[in-house]
Amino acid sequence: MPSQVAGLSTAEADGDDLVVVARRSPLRAMGMVVVVALAALLVYTLVTNPRFEWAVVARYFTAEAVFEGVLLTLQLTALAMIGGIVLGVILAVMRLSKSVLLSRCAWTYIWFFRGTPLMIQLIFWFNLSALFPGTGVNALITPYVAALLGLTLNEAAYLAEIVRGGLLGVDRGQTEAAQALGIGRGRILLGVVLPQAMRVIVPPTANQTVAMLKNTSLVSVLGVADLLHSAQIIYSRTFQTIPLLIVASLWYLVITTVLGVGQHYVEKYYGRGSDPLAGQEAA
Repeated sequence: MPSQVAGLSTAEADGDDLVVVARRSPLRAMGMVVVVALAALLVYTLVTNPRFEWAVVARYFTAEAVFEGVLLTLQLTALAMIGGIVLGVILAVMRLSKSVLLSRCAWTYIWFFRGTPLMIQLIFWFNLSALFPGTGVNALITPYVAALLGLTLNEAAYLAEIVRGGLLGVDRGQTEAAQALGIGRGRILLGVVLPQAMRVIVPPTANQTVAMLKNTSLVSVLGVADLLHSAQIIYSRTFQTIPLLIVASLWYLVITTVLGVGQHYVEKYYGRGSDPLAGQEAA
């Protein structure tokens, strides 16, 4: 027979069967009421306001011109990120180099491209022919090339710092052990250090990819027929500004959602073995 304490069993006396209930907060309840009310008001406005013109949104969401803009936006995003990653890795290695010249050159590049607005950089590349008149630069630097140059070079500066942080996060002993085995520096970087740094590099790089997708909207000022520019061309002709902006916004939301799902699985892949509780049996 278990011992009794004031009519309770030992387990009950020790509090094992007690249920912890969160303290009710009137401010929390009030906040929930306000949020629900605002959400209901938003839904009511979206449904009842005819100026949103949802029929127009549905008609243009799959329009050929809009779809072509989506494809060009995806193309710019992919190419700029690939170029930015390659150049960013090179810059990160230069920043960590023992060569003062290489390190300073990389630092200067990162300082300049992170310190000036992307819009200015895009317009600068678009007007590069003004610096070299009569040299054929104008034919070479088309609006598309100017957009790709601006996005890639700007992104490389941010990715360089992300990669550098990931490389610094790898224990120095990994490099020393590989050197003791006679492995070359290039193979150490690509085969030992960089794979371990990916767990740190991937999340911010995925965020930069989403940011890049949205930054492509800036190339519309150069006349590049991206998603936003395609929507602008249509509403400049039909004067249906709000519905076309909604179309563009919905496409951006769809693409960023897909990118978010991909980010989840990539992070899960590179994060294997990093959970301190993984592999432990439940008590």
